[in-house]
Amino acid sequence: MSAPEPQPLSAAISQLIALRGFARPQGNDDLGAAWRKAAGDEIAAHARPERLVRGTLNVAVDNAPLLSELTAFQGTEILARLIEVAPHLRVRKLKFHRAGLR
Repeated sequence: MSAPEPQPLSAAISQLIALRGFARPQGNDDLGAAWRKAAGDEIAAHARPERLVRGTLNVAVDNAPLLSELTAFQGTEILARLIEVAPHLRVRKLKFHRAGLR
């Protein structure tokens, strides 16, 4: 059995950054700013982006009426604005859920 091929330094560094989460704080700041621009201050005060997984942005909403409004009516418009404001985030879908906000 032969030893595995060495990987390029750039791949090793990318894996290290991902494993250690070094890039995450800036990414979270970018996501939060993009969400505020796309959703507006009023909605952003009651709904916060939690995580972006494979193009789906999970958003915590602090009250049931707003959750219903976002799910049924405003989600599509906010998604379109989010894609326009921050195409580099590659958000393709919004998923809202009820959760208390800090």
